[in-house]
Amino acid sequence: MKWYVNLLISIIVFFIGTGIAYLTGSYIVLNAVILAFLIQWVAYIPAYTFQTEKFYDLTGTLTYLTVVWFTYILSGGGSSGIEGNFILASLITIWAVRLGSFLFLRIHKAGEDKRFRTIKPSASQFFMTWTLQGFWVSICSMCALTAMSSEMGVATIWYSGNLGEISVNIFFCIGVVLFLIGFSIEIVADNQKNTFRSLEENKDKFITTGLWAKSRHPNYFGEIMLWTGIALIALPSLSGAQYLTLISPVFTYILLVHISGVRMLEDMGNKKWGHLEEYKDYKDKTPRIIPRF
Repeated sequence: MKWYVNLLISIIVFFIGTGIAYLTGSYIVLNAVILAFLIQWVAYIPAYTFQTEKFYDLTGTLTYLTVVWFTYILSGGGSSGIEGNFILASLITIWAVRLGSFLFLRIHKAGEDKRFRTIKPSASQFFMTWTLQGFWVSICSMCALTAMSSEMGVATIWYSGNLGEISVNIFFCIGVVLFLIGFSIEIVADNQKNTFRSLEENKDKFITTGLWAKSRHPNYFGEIMLWTGIALIALPSLSGAQYLTLISPVFTYILLVHISGVRMLEDMGNKKWGHLEEYKDYKDKTPRIIPRF
């Protein structure tokens, strides 16, 4: 793409991210989103200078940790959500650290991230890639940031007026369960694929065992599920235009299935194994995303 197209895309996604943040009515969220983009742009300078993508994923992890705990500290927990804010921030932290370290070690072992071969030499395209990471962090985490910075925060329990009755926040409970299940699926799927690839006899073969026998991309299914859980945890704390931030799991699905993840991997798989009958049979019998148990 032309340099001005890359720049235009960068400007558009920045204003979409900050625009949604502005509509939440929380300056904490707006500042957090701006901070997410600033971190990418600062990291871009040495990355382009030294033509390296090796700390791209680590920067994404650092950005998640920064915006989440920045919001947690400034929000103060709202009127009843101190514990809920901490739990929500901790869940995102655990996920970000696990995924960031996993991706970093994978790239370190491979020596490079092949996706960046044609991107790094272009200053505008590489800049756009870093900006898109800021957009990814902002959109995925914004419902959580908004919930934490809301007046009541992320409540784990509710009090019923002056009656002294206490009820459990069912949205919080279901959301945590969904997160833990999705997080577990993602970890197991990644470990199964790593183990499969580590065996010499599996070189240039595709995995069809474990969770990969139930879904062609179970790790992405886990990712979508855990962000659905995060959105559900945040839901009761949102109001008005803040409901726009619930696009987080939808955005995750679109990103992983139609833009970067599944689409690219399926194209690579078709080129590498598309002529094999066993691969065609695997694709016909195995769902793309949602596992068939």
